[in-house]
Amino acid sequence: MNIIETRVNNVLNRYPSTKKVFKRIYQTIMYFISPKIKYEGDIIRVSPDDDKEYFFGYYDKSPWDVENRFMLCLRVKNTYKSVAPKEAAEIIMIDTQNNNSYKILGKTNSWNVQQGCMLQWLGPDYSERIIYNDFRNEQYCSVILNVKTKEEKIISMPVYSVAQNGKFALSLDFSRLHRLRKGYGYSNIKDSTIHEKCPDKPCIWYVDLKTGKSKPIMKYSDFRDFETRPEMKNAEHKVNHIMINPSGKRFMVLHRWFCGSRKYTRLVTANIDGSDMYNLCDDDMTSHCYWKNDIEILAFAYKKGSGNGYYLMRDKTKQYKKLWPELISDGHPSYSPDGKKVVTDTYPDRRRIARIYCIEDSRINEIAKVFAPFKYDNDVRCDLHPRWNRAGNKICFDSVFEGRRGLYIIEID
Repeated sequence: MNIIETRVNNVLNRYPSTKKVFKRIYQTIMYFISPKIKYEGDIIRVSPDDDKEYFFGYYDKSPWDVENRFMLCLRVKNTYKSVAPKEAAEIIMIDTQNNNSYKILGKTNSWNVQQGCMLQWLGPDYSERIIYNDFRNEQYCSVILNVKTKEEKIISMPVYSVAQNGKFALSLDFSRLHRLRKGYGYSNIKDSTIHEKCPDKPCIWYVDLKTGKSKPIMKYSDFRDFETRPEMKNAEHKVNHIMINPSGKRFMVLHRWFCGSRKYTRLVTANIDGSDMYNLCDDDMTSHCYWKNDIEILAFAYKKGSGNGYYLMRDKTKQYKKLWPELISDGHPSYSPDGKKVVTDTYPDRRRIARIYCIEDSRINEIAKVFAPFKYDNDVRCDLHPRWNRAGNKICFDSVFEGRRGLYIIEID
C-alpha cells in the first residue's frame, strides 16, 4: 500500500459505508489492468478438496491439539451469500497424520464468517475437550465436548474469549454485535437493545466453565462514563474483540462508538471482574491486538504523531514502541508460543492479493501471497487470520484462492 492509498484509507476508515463502495471500484479497475496471481509460497491444503467450504475462524486461537496432530474447522455449503446463515455448520476434526482424514464431531447453529463459532481446544491440556458456541432451546449457549468419549456439557452462555486454564471465559452480546458489525455476531435472536444507543445493561459477562454459572461484570454505560469524550454522549456504543491475558487476571476489549457514519475506537483493559479499567489507546483507531505476555499488548493502531502501524504497548502505562515501520497496513498479529516470532497478514490490496508475513528479529519475511475473488468481499470476505501451531513451526490460515474457503498450512523453518 503506497502513501497515497494509506492516507485515503485512513480517511475512509471513519466512514465504513463509503469505504466499501470506493474500495470495490478501485480494486476492480486495478485488478483488470494488473498481472494475475493465484498464489505464491509453500502452501499445503489441509481441508478436503470438494464442493464444500472449510474454515476455522479467528487468529487468537489455534486449531491444533496439544500434539499438533488434530485440527479443528467448520464445514458449510457456502459462506458468500449471507452473514446471517440459516443452515448449521458441521464441526470437523482433521487427522493430519492419517492423510488428512476427518471426523464430523457435531454441528452448530450459531456461527459467522469471521470468527466461526469460537471453536477451540479447551485448556489447560488442549487434548480431549473442545468448546464452541451453539443455539439450543431458543437461546445461545456453549458446548464442551470430549472428542473421545462424546460426553457433552452445556453452558448456558456463549463464550467469546476462553482463559488458557480452561476454567472460565468472557462473553458479550452477540445479537447487538451482529446488528452493528455484520459477520461477527449471531443472528438467531433479534437485538433487544436495538432502540438504545448506550444501554444501561450488561455487555460483558464472566462465565464459569466448571459450574456453568455466569454473571455480568460490565455495562455499555460503564464504557461511556469512563473517561468520556464529547462524541460519546449521543453515539451508539458496542464492544468487541475481548482477549484474556495468559495468566487470566486481566483482559482487553475494543470499545467502539458511532456518530452517524463516523466510527471511533479505543483499547481498554480491565481486571477479570471488570474493575481497574485503563484507557490504553485512545487515538480513534485500534484494530487487531494480541497479548505478548501478561503486561504487553501488540496492536495495529493509529498514534498521533507517528501514524498507523504495529505498536507494542505496556498495560496500565502510556509506554509504547512502534515496531516494523514499513508495515503500515492493518493485519492480524500473533506471537509464536516461544514469543520469538510474529505472524501477521494483510487485507487484499489493489490487485486483490493478500499477504502473510513471518517476523523474527525485525526481519520481515513474506511467506505467502494469495488471491481473493471478488465474491468474497466486505462482510463475507475471507480474512487469512494466520495462527500458530503449538510447536511454533507451522502456520494455519483460511483462504479462498482456489474459489472457495479452505484451510491451509505453511511450514516454518
